Amino acid sequence: MHITQELNKRLTEVGPGTPMGEVLRRYWIPACLSEEIPVADGAPVRVRLLGEDLVAFRDSANEIGLVEAYCAHRRAPLFYGRNEECGLRCVYHGWKFDTQGACVDMPSEPPFSKFRLRVAIKAYPTYEKGGVVWTYMGPTPEMPAPPDYEWLRVPETHLGVSKTGEHCNFLQGIEGGIDTAHSSFAHNNDITNKNLLRTLDPHPSLEVDVEPWGFRYGSIRNISDDQSYVRVYQYVMPFQQMRASLVDPEGNPQQMPALDGHMWVPIDDENTYVYNIKYCATDAVPMPRERFLASEKRNGRHPDDRIGGTYWLKRNPSNDYLIDREVQRTKTFTGIEGVNTQDYALQEGMGGIVRRDLEALGSTDRAIQSCRELLLQAADDVEAGRPPRGSEPESHRATRAGEMFIPRGVPWRDATKDLTEVVW
Repeated sequence: MHITQELNKRLTEVGPGTPMGEVLRRYWIPACLSEEIPVADGAPVRVRLLGEDLVAFRDSANEIGLVEAYCAHRRAPLFYGRNEECGLRCVYHGWKFDTQGACVDMPSEPPFSKFRLRVAIKAYPTYEKGGVVWTYMGPTPEMPAPPDYEWLRVPETHLGVSKTGEHCNFLQGIEGGIDTAHSSFAHNNDITNKNLLRTLDPHPSLEVDVEPWGFRYGSIRNISDDQSYVRVYQYVMPFQQMRASLVDPEGNPQQMPALDGHMWVPIDDENTYVYNIKYCATDAVPMPRERFLASEKRNGRHPDDRIGGTYWLKRNPSNDYLIDREVQRTKTFTGIEGVNTQDYALQEGMGGIVRRDLEALGSTDRAIQSCRELLLQAADDVEAGRPPRGSEPESHRATRAGEMFIPRGVPWRDATKDLTEVVW
């Protein structure tokens, strides 16, 4: 499928009333991390989501509100509000709003006034699970049940979740996440080692199976005369990718096998929050905080790698990601530290929204083509009044990624069937 500029707009614009914006509003999507609003009556946080400015807060009863960012009175910013007694009070004139957006107190009006009963601000429902505060921003009659991904059923001791900001459109991030071929190049962090698993065959064969939740695809690399290395990826609509970390770059079993994933959640058309997920493949080995942070460090998104008090990286376009050309010449393919940072340099470097009409796609881009087709189909479905693929939790609750070695010629779907069955 050739992506014209018109189709590119259809795929990437996420504001209210846009085709893709309306698709994304038919799913439960992350609004923020639970760690951002850790205590009842604590400080509210700014949330910009799908081009809308919002504020999230945890009230006295531990209920989470996600409301529009401005008071209904004179549009003063509620970020500066007092979070008190089950409501967020605007500090300009004292108007107070609960988690449902209702005005519950209006001290600047006479005590007998009924005016507050006619005043409200926009509020979206929330659901807290897996260290994430989820929200649904679409029409209430179309609201599906909350998500039920396998990683949401994992005990806290076996799960790690973080987020980082990325200065580009969400689709650029998704396409990087489901592109297995680039790991042979962008993430080759030891160019002197000829035994790195994904460099033994840098042009994997891709086979894509469309499923009720999105698609599953097998990436098959023929690494010897008699053996293939297969990675089974999951693309879960509308913006989640899952993959496995069962072996190390040289093909040795990982001491702590895990599954990894990302969700690319649009802040607006040209900025994205990436939620990073890592959970244990079995219940035998927990995910201690130190292990998760070590993984974050390897990826370049450890708290020390972020600008203080934010989820944005110190290595960014303003400093060319601190690229080291000597390291690039002698040790790594990119000269940029951190797997995650390597991705950001390339994806952000394409511009806020890449010109897909100028691309020249090849055989290893089949998953990217399939993703675009499914998102465009979802836009058609929503416009026709149909629910988009994967919005109901029953469609995605049994999805899992995997990777393994198989004899060459053995069908990968049969060989990986047991490996990709959920454990949790």
